[in-house]
Amino acid sequence: MVQQLTPDTTPELVYPESDGKPMADNTKQFRWIVTIKENLEILFASQSDVFIAGDLLWYPVEGNNKLCQAPDVMVVFGRPKADRGSYLQWKENNIAPQVVFEILSPSNTTKEMTNKLLFYQRYGVEEYYIYNPDTLELTGLLRSGDDLEIIEEMNGWVSPRLGVRFVLTPETLEIYRPDGQRFLTPVELDQVREKERQRAEQERQQKEAALQQLEQEQQRYQELLARLREKGIDPEKL
Repeated sequence: MVQQLTPDTTPELVYPESDGKPMADNTKQFRWIVTIKENLEILFASQSDVFIAGDLLWYPVEGNNKLCQAPDVMVVFGRPKADRGSYLQWKENNIAPQVVFEILSPSNTTKEMTNKLLFYQRYGVEEYYIYNPDTLELTGLLRSGDDLEIIEEMNGWVSPRLGVRFVLTPETLEIYRPDGQRFLTPVELDQVREKERQRAEQERQQKEAALQQLEQEQQRYQELLARLREKGIDPEKL
């Protein structure tokens, strides 16, 4: 009797790229997520080994597709910029996101946020920032050993990893780059670009007008020389 060997038919474990939850619950939360994510992209645009993502599922442990979180914004130093369907840590040199942001909405529960804190604490996050745009409350936690500990004073705090500075005003949270430029919304960024375009166009027109004036003066000078020569006067002997 010949025994047939059947190939291993164990299906490959699938790591879903969506948790079925919306990226944001309202326009305010979405605007903040986009603003922080895009400004960080701009800040680290020249560094090829800084990966930044918004609402991307992060799986820290191979073989467990139930254990995951999708930070509103996460920053990973030491990994290349590239499109990803999810962040599978064991395929990323086992580098965990060092910085994460969560923007609160009314639907967030204490249990949910506690679970996120425990997850980020357990799996290596160094800096964790939580902002509530409704109450203007900013909470920051910084790794100390195995724990994420509360940063007592967030107004004026500078992120060790990002170099950005947080400023709380009576109206909003402001975030400043190391060069002093404030994080801007996409609309504000477009307005800045438009102002710069208008300024550049104005300078171009001014230079063009100055050049035309110079050409006109040169033309008048040549005409004057020609008239003097017609009268028998040599301008070079004047």
